[in-house]
Amino acid sequence: MSVKRGKARLIRQSVILAGVIGLGAYGVTIAWLTHFDRSSAPPLSASSATRKDPIALAAFNALRGARCDYCHTENAQLPFYFKIPVARQLMAKDLRQGLRHFRYEPVLKAFDAGLPPSVEQLSRIEEVVTQNRMPPSLFLLMHWHAYLMPSERAAILTWIRQTRRNYYATPDVAPQHAEEVIQPIPEQIQVNWDRAALGKKLFFERRLSGDGKLNCASCHGLDKAGVDNLKTATGINGQKGPINSPTVYNAVFNIAQFWDGRAVDLAAQAAGPVTNPLEMGAHDWDTVVATLKSDPEYVADFQRIYGSDALTKGNITNAIAEYERTLITPDSPFDLYLKGDDNAITTQEKHGYALFKQVGCSGCHSGVALGGDAYEVMGLEGPYFTDRNTPLTQADIGRQSFTKALSDYHRFKVPNLRNVALTAPYFHDGSAPTLDDAVKKMVRYQTPAGTLSQGDIDDIVAFLKTLTGKFQGVPLQETPENPPLRSPADSDVDEH
Repeated sequence: MSVKRGKARLIRQSVILAGVIGLGAYGVTIAWLTHFDRSSAPPLSASSATRKDPIALAAFNALRGARCDYCHTENAQLPFYFKIPVARQLMAKDLRQGLRHFRYEPVLKAFDAGLPPSVEQLSRIEEVVTQNRMPPSLFLLMHWHAYLMPSERAAILTWIRQTRRNYYATPDVAPQHAEEVIQPIPEQIQVNWDRAALGKKLFFERRLSGDGKLNCASCHGLDKAGVDNLKTATGINGQKGPINSPTVYNAVFNIAQFWDGRAVDLAAQAAGPVTNPLEMGAHDWDTVVATLKSDPEYVADFQRIYGSDALTKGNITNAIAEYERTLITPDSPFDLYLKGDDNAITTQEKHGYALFKQVGCSGCHSGVALGGDAYEVMGLEGPYFTDRNTPLTQADIGRQSFTKALSDYHRFKVPNLRNVALTAPYFHDGSAPTLDDAVKKMVRYQTPAGTLSQGDIDDIVAFLKTLTGKFQGVPLQETPENPPLRSPADSDVDEH
């Protein structure tokens, strides 16, 4: 018996010793990682203006301590365990997903330059900080110090609110809403009204198409909230295009045009469909220019506005773009709420807005247009294309077809949600026939929430319906197919 007791005691002692050694090794590793994390974190340059801004500096230090750069930047200096074969394989997926979800490099550059990150970058950071989703638990197991304390989360959110108020609040927003993730559409933006008047003629000009039957309004009906309400566009000779037509209303607020962002601005976008064989189908731009030059009225208009020999492709698309700058739709009920009228939206609609932010929709759909200012992967949080159960098309490739970057596969420009209640069907493939269906799919495939009750879905839909605005003072539902162009000067005259 004494021998057995001795063996048992020896085993216990060995287990305890192994535990002590293990804990010691773990403690040494934690201490080393803490030192490594703090010494290798991206610094601010000595001349960075952020050093003189205590609010921005506190946010930078909190984010720096959390080491967001490990998973959200390329070529970060990683801890030693990322080089261990098994650990490296296990963490490779996390690194890929981190880069897929968010790129932190622009935020670091903004901090160093003392400039604001973009509206979307601020909203994405706000989303994960508010939901307490970052840093992830497994990372914190080895990096205790990276845990964001309540005071650090508060510092980040304070910086976000200050940045919005200082850089992104629109002039007529009420003070209590100046820090909101969404801002009201301005009543007007700078426009060259002579060019816009010419651009309006061209927007409705059927001679821009190959058969003389189509114009810009064929796919972007101003009486249809700037779309055609078709699953995918119909082009010359009745051909079906591969992708859903995005709205032309409020497109001026987009960072780029088309679902894949291949057009840098409105003028570049206007140039594309004219000669696309599936859209307007003109043979080439030289033919289009020659056709318009045969019309003395167009020749005179271009000479008056652009100078001699000014009827060119560049000036045609410039004029169309200038007209499209006028297609903004302010004064929605939600805009009126943001401007200070608390009764402009109902209790249900306010709850829908709160859910919109809580679930994470506002992480992408932010700013004046509730989108259009960033690119996002379709199916970020779920297998959208697998569940769609239809063959992939060229249009499903997304931004990768333009950039050729692997990280841009299935990535699209985030659509703006202004007037979204009128622009069905939804998504790049037109696969969501109703707003209710679109919200459910967005919650399922784009947010960590996965599902919501039908009551919550109804409330979000109710909120989205408050985003329907007015075009030149006329409710969008009542806008005619070819509305008159009214400059601010015209409005002043009318009022007198």
